[in-house]
Amino acid sequence: MDRQTLRDWVHRYNAEGIVGLSNRHAARRTPLLNSERMVTIPNQSSVAKAYDEFDKAGRMRPSSYYDRIVDVMEELVKFTLLTRDLSGFLTDRYSERKETAAKLEARVSLKTAT
Repeated sequence: MDRQTLRDWVHRYNAEGIVGLSNRHAARRTPLLNSERMVTIPNQSSVAKAYDEFDKAGRMRPSSYYDRIVDVMEELVKFTLLTRDLSGFLTDRYSERKETAAKLEARVSLKTAT
């Protein structure tokens, strides 16, 4: 991983959360959890000075920053795997179900059909 890639990832994660870490060059499916419903992963602060931890060859030197980045990425992958099939449950909201039911009732109401 080079310095610019890491910097881009940190900025994209800070701006967009997990969705920002997805590959932007390949076609991707619609995110199951959008930015308004993103489940917060605790203890995921950015690594502010990690870009200073690269050697002349562009590789990140062993450091606490490197360890933290690996930890964060592992946690994000694990979290994604654990919640991927649960997005319907995690994003289900009573108020939205209530609105949808009211719209459906208004649309199929027999009173409006006569």
